[in-house]
Amino acid sequence: MKPLILIVEDESALVTMLRYNLERDGYRIVEARDGEEALMVVREERPDLVLLDWMLPLMSGLEVCRQLRRRTETRDVPIIILTARGEELDKVRGLDAGADDYITKPFSQRLLVERIRSLLRRERAAKDEAGESAEQPLVRGDLMLDPGRHLCTWCNRPVNLTVTEFLILKALAMRPGHVKNRDQLMDAAYGEHIYVGDRTVDSHIKRLRKKFKAIDDSFSHIETLYGVGYRYRDA
Repeated sequence: MKPLILIVEDESALVTMLRYNLERDGYRIVEARDGEEALMVVREERPDLVLLDWMLPLMSGLEVCRQLRRRTETRDVPIIILTARGEELDKVRGLDAGADDYITKPFSQRLLVERIRSLLRRERAAKDEAGESAEQPLVRGDLMLDPGRHLCTWCNRPVNLTVTEFLILKALAMRPGHVKNRDQLMDAAYGEHIYVGDRTVDSHIKRLRKKFKAIDDSFSHIETLYGVGYRYRDA
């Protein structure tokens, strides 16, 4: 079945353009014109990906993103925020809310389709692993990552991670003590040939640390090497 994309956008002209181009590329489309309607649509049918405008009536796109991440059935759904707000701080806020990607208006159709394909390809790969149980759980001390079930635990307590966060952590934990630069981490999370800025990586790392510290305030295993990148410290 063709992937289902939920477009959450209140600009009719943009919705029409997105629907036309994405249906032409083989996607199924559902629409919502405000934040509350978006949450209602998601209850009825789980989308494979959400294109989410920041500035929406009734409820902001950021709050919609946060609520989708809180729900078990949608916490792994890829979310791309579309917005005219191009400041770096705004991008960080969007990623902090749980978005996987952030595209500033106006944008090219080619760029959008590349980002969509990358996120959906990554999601399919995760589902294939889950179905085949091809990859064994990765254990590093108190950390356990099970790619087949998209499960992360710390000291046997579950840590709810987005797909992007999971893949970044997995890339770091695969080789404890070895430094990964930002490009390597983004290749692991998004695939090659998809460019995202340095602050995107930093925001995902910030969210990872926050989630682990909510369980264990002494957590300090993800280390920053300023000007170089990040590494996972096993002990």
